[in-house]
Order: sequence, then C-alpha cells, then structure tokens
Amino acid sequence: MSTTARAIDLPVATEASDRVFRKVSWRIVPFIMLCYVVAYLDRVNVGFAKLQMSQALGFSETIFGLGAGVFFLGYFLFEVPSNLILHRVGAKLWIARIMITWGFVSAAFAFVSSPTMFYVLRFVLGLTEAGFYPGIILYLTYWYPSHRRAKIVAMFMSAIPVSGIFGNPLSGWIMDAFGGTAGYAGWQWLFIIEAIPAVLVGIAVLFYLDNSVAKAKWLTDDEKKVVAHEVAEDSRHKVVAEHSLSVLRDPRLWHMSLIYFCFVMGQYGLTFWMPTFIKSTGVQGNFMIGLVSAIPFIVAIFAMNLLGRSADSQRERRWHLMVPATVAAAGFALAASFTGNTVVSLIALSMAAGGALSCAPLFWSLPTAFLGGTAAAAGIAAINSVGNLAGFVAPFAVGYLKDLTGSTASGMYVLAGSLILGAVAVSRVPAKLVNR
Repeated sequence: MSTTARAIDLPVATEASDRVFRKVSWRIVPFIMLCYVVAYLDRVNVGFAKLQMSQALGFSETIFGLGAGVFFLGYFLFEVPSNLILHRVGAKLWIARIMITWGFVSAAFAFVSSPTMFYVLRFVLGLTEAGFYPGIILYLTYWYPSHRRAKIVAMFMSAIPVSGIFGNPLSGWIMDAFGGTAGYAGWQWLFIIEAIPAVLVGIAVLFYLDNSVAKAKWLTDDEKKVVAHEVAEDSRHKVVAEHSLSVLRDPRLWHMSLIYFCFVMGQYGLTFWMPTFIKSTGVQGNFMIGLVSAIPFIVAIFAMNLLGRSADSQRERRWHLMVPATVAAAGFALAASFTGNTVVSLIALSMAAGGALSCAPLFWSLPTAFLGGTAAAAGIAAINSVGNLAGFVAPFAVGYLKDLTGSTASGMYVLAGSLILGAVAVSRVPAKLVNR
C-alpha cells in the first residue's frame, strides 16, 4: 500500500495527506478566486460608476443607496432554492449558469435611464447571481474537512480585496479612457467591459470544475481516498437533515444569521462606498481615487490570510472573529472622526477593511462545523440570504444618512456599531461547538 493510501488510516493529518490537500488547493482555489473576483467586480462596480452615473442621471445619494441594496432582495429570494439546485445538479453546470446570466444583466446597466430601471436591473442581477457565493462555500465542504477550511475560505475570499486592488484603478481608467467613445459615457463603458469576463469565465467553469472528488480525474485513486476519508470523518458529528428545509428550525442557524448580518453590514458598507469615502477626503480624479482606494484592500489580503491560517492552526474560531470585528469598528469610528484628513482616513479605512473583510471567511467555520449534507446546502444558503440583507441595509443607510447630514460620518458610526454587535454575538457561541 502506498504512503498516501496509508495516510487515510491515521486520525490526524499527516505529511502525505497535507500533500494531497495542497494538490487539491492548487487545482481549485485559484480558479474559484478568479470566479469571485469577476463576481465581486460586477456586484460592486456600481459604486465606482456612481462617481459619474449619479450626476448624469440625477440620482440622489438615497436613490443610489437603495438601488445598490435592492440587489440583495433578489439575492435573498432565490438563494436557498439556488443552493438546493446546485446540490442536486452539480456545481459545474449551476455555477456556469449563474456567471453567464449575470454577465449579460450586468452589461445592461449601461442603458439605465431612470431610477425604476436601475432598481429593476439591480433586483434581477441579485436573482441571477444568487447562489454563487453560498454555492462555492457548499462546494468547498465537499473537498475539505472543517479543520482545513478557514484557510481555504480566506484564500477564496481574498478575491474581494483583489477585486478592489485591481478593479478600482481599472474602473477609474475605463471611465477616463473610454468616456465619449461611440457616444457612450465612461460609466456606461465600465458596465459593458467589466461584464465580458463573467461570460467567458462562466463558460470555462463547464470545462474546469469537477462536481465531486470521485469525478476528479486529476487525483489518483489513493488521493481520492485521502480526501474522502477526511471529509467523511469530519461529517460524523454534523447535522444532516432528513428534509432539506428542516434545518431552518435550528436556533443555532438564526444565531449564525445574526452574526453574519452584522459582519456583512461592515463589508458592503465599505466596498460600495469606498470611492465616495476616499473622494470625501479630498482625493481628485477617477484613476487616483481608484489607486488610493486599493490600499485598504491590500491590507485586507494580508489580514484575511494570516487570520485564516492562525484560526486553522490553533483550531480556535471565536477570538479570531471578535478581534478583527472590533478593529474594524474602531477603524470606521476613526475614519468618521477625520474625514478631512486623507492620511488618517486611509489608515482608518485600512483598519476597517482588514477587520471587516476578514470576518466573513472566518465566520463560515462556525456554521459549517455543525452542518452537513443537504442540511449544509439549505443552511449555508439561508444564513447567507439573511446575512446578505445587510447588503441592502448598509448601502441604503449610508446613502440616506449622507443625504440627511451631508456627511458620510454618521453612516460609518452605524457600520462600527454593527460590527461590535456581531462580536458580542460571536462571544455567545459555545466554544466546543466550533473550535475544532
């Protein structure tokens, strides 16, 4: 018997099994990161388009905030059904369908001419994209046991700051370079050009992803046994629902939904309004705003991956969530107090980005520690659906408060308060439930 095969009989990870999972990671993680970079860019590029779009169409801050948030109402309605479909038909077909359809809808934003059309397209974009993120989280449970997953999810979610690092300067450049070409404004070209990768990568999904470990031709039989053994061992203590939606009666699921809602408030409040926050400190020019707003996302990449590795190595989840949430809250509060100082605001927004964007990947180690099988498909989608309602609340609240007060400061204080509430809710999760 080979060394790799013998590894499956050991109760703890061996050097051989670590090699197998490194192979799995090199195959899966870079590709799903690419998918999420494209997804996140199309989801939040409206925040950059706003720099021209709002003035061109006469949109108030409240109209923009409501339109940005309406995306998550469509997302909320279709997310659980979408994840159940993915669990039934496989990730390859369903993720490809999601990406291709949202690419076409995203391009249609170039032709928005009224608030109503803006709201409708944002809602439809939410419907088409629903299921992508929870689908990937579910997909990772097929390949990794709990004690390996925080690091992997952190790597996957590094796509959020990566999309900010490259996407923000790219968005600013597109708006400046293509403005007026063929009679279209820069913000219109932004939507058209950035929609193309979603369609192309969606097609690539059909040829690259495998629905399960058993169908992975790039793994040997012994390597498949290693992965299957660790995943099966990890699943023994999980809730596996007899009926797909019965898990919704579990109070732990709703506690998790509250925690995630609080963290998503910080995440989307930051990503949708980052260009506006930076511009309010005195930075001028779309490309320069894009460059400066990339800095907090660079900080976030390091924070997310360091915390993910630490959480897995120590098998500790709660403090690894409470600390970054508190740091992010302090960052938002500090930024709100120094809106006229670019350097201090940038440091504060870097704290906010590093903390807030680290919370989501670390969070998913909590519910996936006790959900398995069909329960995981429904439970992950339900938590993500409820949590992502914060994606509606946060942009709308920040926009409304900005119209009301003339400043982004009050909105930042709201985001800080939400993160503190999330940290308190995490402290109420029993350590024995999630620390493994």
